[in-house]
Amino acid sequence: MTTAAQRTPAAGPRRSWTPGQIVLTLLGAAVSLVFLAPLAWALSTSLKSETEAVEVPPHWLPRDWTGQAWTAVLETGNITDWLVNSLVVSVCVTAIVLVVSALAGYGFARTEFRGKNALLGVVMAGLMVSPAVLGVPLFTTVQQMGMVDTYWGMILPQCAPAAMVYILYKFFQGVPRELEEAAFIDGAGRWRVFLTIIVPLSRPSLAAVGIFTFISSWNNFLWPYMVTNNPDLMTMPNGIATVMNSYGIQWAQLMAGGLLAGLPLIVVFVFFQRQIVAGVAHTGLAGQ
Repeated sequence: MTTAAQRTPAAGPRRSWTPGQIVLTLLGAAVSLVFLAPLAWALSTSLKSETEAVEVPPHWLPRDWTGQAWTAVLETGNITDWLVNSLVVSVCVTAIVLVVSALAGYGFARTEFRGKNALLGVVMAGLMVSPAVLGVPLFTTVQQMGMVDTYWGMILPQCAPAAMVYILYKFFQGVPRELEEAAFIDGAGRWRVFLTIIVPLSRPSLAAVGIFTFISSWNNFLWPYMVTNNPDLMTMPNGIATVMNSYGIQWAQLMAGGLLAGLPLIVVFVFFQRQIVAGVAHTGLAGQ
């Protein structure tokens, strides 16, 4: 009677790593350490006292572990309102950018109209203009429209997505035209084709555009800082900067606040990293 161990085929010899795999693994580990080091330093500093945080030379691990910086940030700052404001602004900006960029990208990719190339060139020229350069004219426009210290004043100027239009434009160009032509033969109109065929096919790209837009809007410090002085409308970056400047730079509190502001983005990346990779693979950013 054969035993289970005798019936189980013997495992083959384990293949040793090639020199190329070893080099790539070491290189990947080194790059990972480079990206993780600032987060580790911020966490370590946030657990120090303010006196210890500014010591020279600095040291990685706190001598006396304390959560005073976290307590000060949570008690001094209006974290809940800042978090809600950031969510409102980022979600609204993401929704508007998705609608605008999808419609514009599909229009450029699938329709023909007079001045199409010139208009596409104008949109692409927006990729070469830094948002900081447009700060003053945008603020003047928002002020004349009476939207200073309002949600719409923070939201609308962030909804000019030249890069996102280009990403979806390149993706829509790769969608087979036969799918649309078959739908047209069956009597479907342009809007129905867009909503029932194009949008479902472009979900990976739309997800990537939405995630990139959300992260960019969440991290945007300059424009909300310019357009509002109302403490009740401040976003997370602006609110934390205000707390840090009350009594000078409190480095431990600054690190604690930065980690609080970055935590939602870390959660978004952890849960949607597959969509990010799939979106990059489908939009031409990977060299396709």
